[in-house]
Amino acid sequence: MSIMGLLDQQNTQVEGQIEFQGQPIFPDQPKRVRSLRGKEIAMIFQDPMTALNPAKRCGAQVDEMLMLQGGFNQEQAKKRTLELFEQVKLPDPPGIYRRYPHQLSGGQMQRVMIAMAISCEPKLLIADEPTTALDVTVQKDIIDLLKEIQAKTQMSLIFISHDLALVSEIAHEILVMYQGKIVEKGSPEAIFLNPQNEYTKALIAARPQGHLRLKTLATVASIKDKSFAPEVYSPEQRAANHQKIYLKEPLLQVHNLTKAFYQKPILFGRKQITKAVDQVSFSVFEGETVGLVGESGCGKTTLVKTLLNLEKASSGSVYYKGKDISQLTEGQWRALRKDIQIIFQDPFSSLNPKMTVGDCILEPMEVHAVGASRQNRKHRMHHLLNQVGLDESYGSRYPHQLSGGQRQRVGIARAIALEPKIIVCDESVSALDISVQAQVLNLLNSLKEKFGFTYIFISHDLSVVQYMSDQLLVMQKGRLVEIGDADEIYAMPKSPYTKSLIGAIPKGINPANNPSGKSSPNT
Repeated sequence: MSIMGLLDQQNTQVEGQIEFQGQPIFPDQPKRVRSLRGKEIAMIFQDPMTALNPAKRCGAQVDEMLMLQGGFNQEQAKKRTLELFEQVKLPDPPGIYRRYPHQLSGGQMQRVMIAMAISCEPKLLIADEPTTALDVTVQKDIIDLLKEIQAKTQMSLIFISHDLALVSEIAHEILVMYQGKIVEKGSPEAIFLNPQNEYTKALIAARPQGHLRLKTLATVASIKDKSFAPEVYSPEQRAANHQKIYLKEPLLQVHNLTKAFYQKPILFGRKQITKAVDQVSFSVFEGETVGLVGESGCGKTTLVKTLLNLEKASSGSVYYKGKDISQLTEGQWRALRKDIQIIFQDPFSSLNPKMTVGDCILEPMEVHAVGASRQNRKHRMHHLLNQVGLDESYGSRYPHQLSGGQRQRVGIARAIALEPKIIVCDESVSALDISVQAQVLNLLNSLKEKFGFTYIFISHDLSVVQYMSDQLLVMQKGRLVEIGDADEIYAMPKSPYTKSLIGAIPKGINPANNPSGKSSPNT
């Protein structure tokens, strides 16, 4: 934000200087920064849902950048925008060109942002979590695209990410930042095979390992105080737990669920029908975690919204505890909301900007009469904030005063406040750094054990999905293409699409296969 000149100068204390191509651009060169922004220095923002203008069509927003900074006319800009949409693997570029941001999935919006950032072929591209909302196959395509542009234009790249495996594959040099300071820097090999700083060691140890499932993941705190003791959750223990889970009746049953969207015809054309969810059937058992994976735009979020009656199903039925809830009235659904909660993908738009964080968590407890008194609920709210890694002071802050990861933790605290039976986690850890992600995953698992929670866990991070899931659902173009035990699917995927997803997972530099003989952070 400092390099781009986007910090609020009046409320920011600034020291030091930033130079671009040998010339100072910060903090006293606002005019020069404006002339460079977009053309010479571009940025892919972390949250495309708030970075894109909701009142303008996606194509027009990219056109605007090309005309203002690239010198294109309207016709040239449109042609170039459609080419960029193809480059970033957007389906139906002419259709996306005409749509508004709210008509796209999170991953599709992110790709529009990437197209806008690379449109003028900048000399420096700052990519702030550019692949957070993307599935692994599109992520691989985007990284390959950035590398291709880099080779062609000699563009420099500052790549900010929580995905350590991805960073280790693309970076020439890695900087590790903690509490505003650079605590370690070096080559990927030096950082991953011989980390020196405790925080770096904690980051590497906190990542779920596909070949080894631990009962709890390492966090910064547990590495620093040396309290972390790796305890393996063996296949035998997992099988015994599954035997208990699957002897019960299903908690949630979905039969041939379909959700279709209708698009108005242009003049005398035929009405277009898009089936976002197409004849989907599966069961969820009490105490189970069901993983749901698939490319962005495949219908994952629409599926869970339809399950929760946030979208009306076109056909099919949903049974909760044996009762068909797809036919309930609004009043009956309101009473049921306490039992089925969702942690939304976008924490910024799902929190009320006019309410403090504390009030956002207190509100559902008051609506559903959880807690004996307001004081009791406030005490519970502070406890929930602590559980998700935020101290009590955050209760008096507003959502805009928090980072994306902090807002996501508030969303998690709000969802678990009612102790529901089922929690839908829609990309609930995608905005969190690896150590906080480990902390939240540990929390979700401990709450599952303590209260018998059942999770439907959606994520693009397949290593996290495998770590969390008992059963795995693989979705493509609105349909389920594979369903079964998570470990079995990862070991022997049957569907070609599942094979392509697993094959696209970044492998990174694995400390467990340390060729140097130096001590790894896990030993």
